[in-house]
Amino acid sequence: MMENLTKEKSLTSIIDTSSEFQFNGVKSTASDMKIRMETKNLTVMYGKSTGIKDVSIPIYDNKVTALIGPSGCGKTTFLRALNRMHDMTRIAKVTGEVLLDNKNIYDEDVNPVIIRRKIGMVFQKPTPFPTMSIYDNVVAGLKLVGIRKKSLLQDVCEKALTQAALFDEVKDRLNDSGVSLSGGQQQRLSIARALAVEPEVLLMDEPTSSLDPQATTRIEELIHTLKNDVTIIIITHNMQQAARVSDKTAFFYVGDLVEMGDTRNIFTKPKEKKTEEYLTGRFG
Repeated sequence: MMENLTKEKSLTSIIDTSSEFQFNGVKSTASDMKIRMETKNLTVMYGKSTGIKDVSIPIYDNKVTALIGPSGCGKTTFLRALNRMHDMTRIAKVTGEVLLDNKNIYDEDVNPVIIRRKIGMVFQKPTPFPTMSIYDNVVAGLKLVGIRKKSLLQDVCEKALTQAALFDEVKDRLNDSGVSLSGGQQQRLSIARALAVEPEVLLMDEPTSSLDPQATTRIEELIHTLKNDVTIIIITHNMQQAARVSDKTAFFYVGDLVEMGDTRNIFTKPKEKKTEEYLTGRFG
C-alpha cells in the first residue's frame, strides 16, 4: 500500500498542477484523430550497430508527439528516419516503412528532396544562414526550387514569419543578417524557414535546449499555435516541457520503443515499469 502511494506521489510530482505546469490539449478520442504518418517495423542500423529496432507507431494529424528517453536511446535516429536524412550517412541502413498519407517515403519512386519539403526539420541549435538576410533565410527553400517571383516571395516571407511569431519583431529589419537576432529569435527564424515551404509535418530536435527560459516559453507557445496547421514531432529531455506541449508521448530506451500513448496517461499511469523508472528519475 505505502509503495503504491509513494509511486503515485513521485509520478504526480512531475505534473504539479499547482504550478504553471499544465498538461496540453483536450482529451481526444480515436474517432477525432487522423493518422498523418506511421512507422512499421522501422529499423536503422549503423554498420553492425542498431540505432532503433522495429519501431511501429502512429503520428496523428495536427497533434504534437513528444519523443522522450535518455541520451543515446534512439530518439534522433528515429526522427532523422522520418524525412530520409539517413540517406546522407553512408553506413546507415533503414528497413521497414515510414508512411506519409499511406505512401512509403522509402519507395524507389519517391524523391527525398520532395520528402524533406513535406517533412521539415528544426535542429537543436538555431541554424540561420550567416551570410543571408532575415528575408533571404526565410525564402531560401523556395529560391532553391526556382521560385523567383518577388511578390510571392514577399508574401511567403511575411506569412512564415507571422506563423513563427517573429514578423512584428523584424518587419522593419528584414535586410539585416539572420545572425543579428537573439538566440530565441534565430530559432524562430529557423522555424519560419521550415514553414515557408508549407510542410505537412515538422520535426523538432530539442528546439529549446540552447535557449533561455523566456525564449523557451515563446517557442512552446508557438508549438501550441502551429499544431493547428502542421503535425509536430518533438524530441525533448525536459519532462515538464513534454507534458506542456504534447498530446502523445513515446518513450525510447536503448533503441526500442518501450511505450507510447496519451501524454497524460504516460506521465500518470505508465504501463511499463521502465517508463515509470525513467519518469521518476531512477535512471537517465
